[in-house]
Amino acid sequence: MSVSLKQIRYFLAAADSGQISQAAVDLNVSQSAVTAAVQQLEATLGFRLFDRTPVGVVPTVEGSRFVAHARNIIAAVEEAMRVQRSAPAATEGTVRIGLTYTVSGYYLPRHLARFTRSFPNVTLDLYEAQRSVIEQALLDGALDIAVILVSNLGARDRLRYETLVRSVRRLWLPAEHPLLRLPRITLSDVAGERYVMLTVDEAGQTTRRYWAPSTFSPRVIFRTSSVEAVRSMVAAGMGVTILSDLVYRPWSLEGQRLETRMLEDEIPTMDVGLVWRDDVAMSPATAAFRDFLSLAAGGAAPGI
Repeated sequence: MSVSLKQIRYFLAAADSGQISQAAVDLNVSQSAVTAAVQQLEATLGFRLFDRTPVGVVPTVEGSRFVAHARNIIAAVEEAMRVQRSAPAATEGTVRIGLTYTVSGYYLPRHLARFTRSFPNVTLDLYEAQRSVIEQALLDGALDIAVILVSNLGARDRLRYETLVRSVRRLWLPAEHPLLRLPRITLSDVAGERYVMLTVDEAGQTTRRYWAPSTFSPRVIFRTSSVEAVRSMVAAGMGVTILSDLVYRPWSLEGQRLETRMLEDEIPTMDVGLVWRDDVAMSPATAAFRDFLSLAAGGAAPGI
């Protein structure tokens, strides 16, 4: 059985919305059509793409990995269809792009490589900084566009944004951890464990926000700005953490295994997106970069 573009589009719609029913509405098809497409895709791939929850669906670890491949497939098809219209070789100029740490390390490199191949006459000037610094640089006109964690965006009233990826946050545990044997895991269970806190890209502040509605708090034993340090410490059994699928890898640098599990509590996604000033005319080169990433992400809707 082969994989069809329809199956991939239906899968992405379900992954983006978190609900089969909402995906059906967005696609203007029946709910059974989306369900069938996802089931056919799972049968072809040989693994589950979603965990079913009382409120919808959440990509499995394998499903989250396939999301990236699926977006690349759709983007490649879109590029092939528009290549004659966009005339990439004729587009030239410099684009000043702000990036935060997580974006530059875990999301953007593969897209930058494809963009530079498609638009050889566009120069990309990349600047890594904290989100607040990037937002101010956009407002001051020092940057043309940015790729940051839009789930943390502050100046929503003055900047336009478009979500590219919504990455699910899961509990990270070492192999054979006792919590892995529980049928359901909640923040109350995690509160009893030693916790390794990531601080880069405002991860610490985000963690405190989604713990705040509960009556519990993480028992933090170590804070670090290094994702690899968190990965190694969790894999070594020194604690657990809650981080997004975007930065998850199943093995530490020392070759120790990490496992992940969904939490029953409502944990927000980590959203990567484009940000720019809507009241300033966008250069053709900047517009080409924005459109390229939007297509690579499957044409997500701009934020309001």
